[in-house]
Amino acid sequence: QVQLVESGGALVQPGGSLRLSCAASGSIFGFNAMGWYRQAPGKQRELVAVITDGGSTNYAASVKGRFTISRDNAKNAVYLQMNSLKPEDTAVYYCNTGAYARDTYYTAYWGQGTQVTVSS
Repeated sequence: QVQLVESGGALVQPGGSLRLSCAASGSIFGFNAMGWYRQAPGKQRELVAVITDGGSTNYAASVKGRFTISRDNAKNAVYLQMNSLKPEDTAVYYCNTGAYARDTYYTAYWGQGTQVTVSS
């Protein structure tokens, strides 16, 4: 069984920065990717960013150039550095792991989520 625990969510002003962290416990052997989804109130959950164990990344158009995903394979951890935050980035952010192939991310396990609120 795999457990994912996120941290780092907070209230931040527009233009500010946050760094989300996620640590996986249990065996994620066989899953070559980790990523972040988010869900804003009244909206569908959307993929924010994904990174493979080889370091390849993919971002949502809305965050490209502002967010950076990274991972530490030795620690089974994934991070999301969020800069130039906007009110529309307000959402619950979920860490996940799964398989990434042919530009598709197949998620297997999810964390409980961490709240990010961007407001003045």
